[in-house]
Amino acid sequence: MTFKKIIFQIHKILGLATGLVVFIVAITGCCWAFKEEIESLYNQYKKVEPQQAAMLTPTEAKAIALDVFPQNSVHGTLFKKNDDAIEVIFYDAEPEFYQSVFLNPYSGKIIQIDDHLSGFFAFILKGHMRLWLPREIGEQVVGVSILIFIFIIISGFILWIPKKRKNLKQRLKFDWKETTKWKRKNFDMHAVVGFYICSLALILAITGSIMSYNWLRYGIYKTIGGEKESNFVIPENLSGRNINDSIVPMDFLIEKLQKELPNAGGIELHYPNTPQESIYVEISSTDGLYYKADYRFFDQNTLEEIETPSIYGKFENAKVADKIIRMNYDIHIGAIGGLAGKIIAFLISLLTASLPVTGVFLWYGRNYKKKNKGKKTKKIKVKS
Repeated sequence: MTFKKIIFQIHKILGLATGLVVFIVAITGCCWAFKEEIESLYNQYKKVEPQQAAMLTPTEAKAIALDVFPQNSVHGTLFKKNDDAIEVIFYDAEPEFYQSVFLNPYSGKIIQIDDHLSGFFAFILKGHMRLWLPREIGEQVVGVSILIFIFIIISGFILWIPKKRKNLKQRLKFDWKETTKWKRKNFDMHAVVGFYICSLALILAITGSIMSYNWLRYGIYKTIGGEKESNFVIPENLSGRNINDSIVPMDFLIEKLQKELPNAGGIELHYPNTPQESIYVEISSTDGLYYKADYRFFDQNTLEEIETPSIYGKFENAKVADKIIRMNYDIHIGAIGGLAGKIIAFLISLLTASLPVTGVFLWYGRNYKKKNKGKKTKKIKVKS
C-alpha cells in the first residue's frame, strides 16, 4: 500500500470510530457560543436599587446563603457594582452540586436561586464535556476522541492534497452542475469544507484537549518557554493565627479592593478551606475576557498580599507563554475576538459537525453501494 492509502485507511477507521462523538461535541459547541449574550436577555434579577448604605460583608453573605444550603460548600462570593446583587456560589464535586444564591447587597434578602446543573445550557455543557454520560466515563471518551480528531484533521489535509497541480482548483471550490451527482457533491462538501476549516478546527480541538489534559497543557507551556507552574496554585499564609477572633480581616478586603479598583467588572472572593490557606480573589475586567482577570492572594490574618508561583496571578506580571495558556478558554469559545470571534467559532463548530456526516456518506457510498451493485449483477446473470 502507498503512503496515502495507509493514511486513508487510518483516516476512515478513526473517523468512523469517533464520528458520533465529534458530531455531538461540535453541535453542542455551537449552542454554547452565545451563552452569555442569550442569558443577558433574562437576568434582570441580578440588578438592584443602589443605596447609600453599607454592603454585606463576605462573612455575612456566606452566613445568609448557608441558611439555604446548610449541607453544601460555599465556593466563593461575587461582588460587582453597587447596583448588582451579590452572588454566593456553592459547589461540591461529589455528589455534584452547583448553585448560586443571589442576595440584595444592602438588606441581605434572597432575590433568586439558580441551579447551574439544570436548564438548556447545563444540558448542552454536559453533552459537550461528557456526552451526558457519567463524568468519569464521558470525559475520558470525549478527551480521547478529540485527541484522535486532531490526527484526523492532519490526515485529512494530507489526503486533500491532489496528486496533480491541475486538480488543485477542483479541491478549492464547488464546481457543481445540473448533472453533478450527489456522491460528487457529498465528496466536495467533505473535502472542500474540510480544507477551509481545518486550521481553525485544529485550534478548537487543541484548546479543548488542553483543558482536558494537564500533561498536554504543561507540555505546550514548557515548549513555548514557560517558567512558572501551569496549574492553579493557592499559596499558604505568611503569618500565624489571627489573635483577635472577633475581627475577620477578610470582611475588609472587598471594600479595600473596590476603592483600589473602581472599574473592576467583578471581585470574586474565595473563602480559605484551611487556617493555613490564603484568601484568593479573582478580579475580572469588563470586556468579557477571562484571560485578563487578575488572581490575587491575601494572608487571611493580615491581608498581606502573597505572590503565587503559578501563571494565574496578576495579569500585568504574566509573560508571553503565561498569556498564551491563560487565553486558552477564550480562544476555544471565540471570545478572544469579541462577538466576531464567537460568530467564527459558531460557524467552525457547525461546519465541523458536518464532516462526520459527509464522511459516513462517503464510506457508505464506497462500500454498500458496490455490494448492492454486485448482488444485482449476480441476480441478472442467473435469470439469463
